[in-house]
Amino acid sequence: MSWRRLCSAAAMAGPRPVVLSGPSGAGKSTLLKKLLKDYGNVFGFSVSHTTRQPRTGEANGKEYHFVTREHMQKEIDAGEFIEHAEFSGNMYGTSKAAVQAVQAQNQICILDIDLQGVKNIKKTDLKPIYISVQAPSIEVLEKRLRDRQTESEESLQKRLNTARVDMELSKEPGLFDLVIINNDLEKAYSELKEVLAEVSLLGLATVEAIVHGQVSVRELRKEVLDKLPSPRDGKLMARL
Repeated sequence: MSWRRLCSAAAMAGPRPVVLSGPSGAGKSTLLKKLLKDYGNVFGFSVSHTTRQPRTGEANGKEYHFVTREHMQKEIDAGEFIEHAEFSGNMYGTSKAAVQAVQAQNQICILDIDLQGVKNIKKTDLKPIYISVQAPSIEVLEKRLRDRQTESEESLQKRLNTARVDMELSKEPGLFDLVIINNDLEKAYSELKEVLAEVSLLGLATVEAIVHGQVSVRELRKEVLDKLPSPRDGKLMARL
């Protein structure tokens, strides 16, 4: 890695974007909502685009950017999307602008992406932390989906088939930095917070300091840069 690239990486103050993935019903959206509620000025959600119709209670620009297929395809063709996929006849994707909007607020960007999107992002230079959230079993997942009463039987079976593949592939070495089995919401949430604190190099104490306004992400970035060795440091240069 060149010195310029090292400085560029360090300018992010250690924290990397976070990709949360997992089948519908695993609980990743619930965990994400808790994280954003507790640490809303530390983490920011990258709002995905979709061509599906909004569900009851969903607002444009909050859960998703709801757009037409024509609009989304035009943006994809123009290279404005980091990743995109199609499920049940609907397009889903993450735009560059959505990620940049979070970064502009000096927040750590969190992306909610399916397995296909994870594989696409691994081909980019985004370098996020990859976390998979899974239900303890397909039976538990099915019960959660049925309890929602938002799916037709056909749609539910498609989601279950997708979930079976997702659960198996989540075991693939190197695909995810962490797989959280969500059998207990509070335990899963603690596990999520811990790995974000450790892998992002923030530390829970630093996260709490940011939350309470004692230090900003911008200040943290400067602190990391100030602690970097000189580019003339022989030991450092030997590692680059």
